[in-house]
Amino acid sequence: MLSESKLDPKHAVRDVTVAAGDPWLGAIKRGQIFRIVDLEGNQAVDTLFFNEHDTRERYSASDTIRMQGNLYLTAGTILRANTGAPLLTLIADTCGRHDTLGGACSSESNTVRYGQHTKSMHSCRDSFLLAIATAGLPLDKRDITNNINFFMNVPVTPAGKLTFEDGISAGGKYVEMRAEMDVLCLISNCPQLNNPCNGYNPTPIRLLTWG
Repeated sequence: MLSESKLDPKHAVRDVTVAAGDPWLGAIKRGQIFRIVDLEGNQAVDTLFFNEHDTRERYSASDTIRMQGNLYLTAGTILRANTGAPLLTLIADTCGRHDTLGGACSSESNTVRYGQHTKSMHSCRDSFLLAIATAGLPLDKRDITNNINFFMNVPVTPAGKLTFEDGISAGGKYVEMRAEMDVLCLISNCPQLNNPCNGYNPTPIRLLTWG
C-alpha cells in the first residue's frame, strides 16, 4: 500500500548516508520514526532488528508473515519479534512492497549460485558480522537469522519458487517505520553484483530518524 510521510528531513535528529555495500548499526528508541531512502533506485537493503536491551528478542519473518497473513511488507505492517511482540510498525511506504523471503547473500550462496570465482566477493552476511564485531555486541553467526530485504523484488511463482527480479523501487522512494520498543537496527546495504536485486550496481542509501 503506497503511503507518503509528512515528516521533513530538515527536522530529523539523525541523517546519514550509507555507501554502496557498507553496513550500518544504530539504535532507534521507542516512539522514534526511522526512514530508509533508496537514493538512486533498485537497491536492496538487508535489515535485521533486535530488542536493544535483550538481543535474544529479534525480528521474526515467520511471526510477521503469519500474523499479517501476507508475504510482503508495506505500510500498515507490524514487524514482529520471535516473541510475537511488535518491534516496529511501517507507517509510510512509497515503494509498495518489500521482501521477507529472499534472505541475505553470503560467500557460500554466491559460490553455489554464481561460481567459485565469486566466493571472495563481499556479501550481506559478512557485512552483518563486521558491524556486530566492530560494535563489540554479544552476537555471532547464529544471530543472523531471516532478514528483511527492503526495496527488493522477490516474487513467488505459482509453483512456490522464488525468483530474483528487477526492483520495483526508484530513486527517492522510501519506507518509514515507528519503533514500538527500543531496537537495534542492523543493515547491510547489499553489495550483490551477480543478480538484479541491485540492478548489478549497488548504490548508497539515506537513513533518517525523527523524535
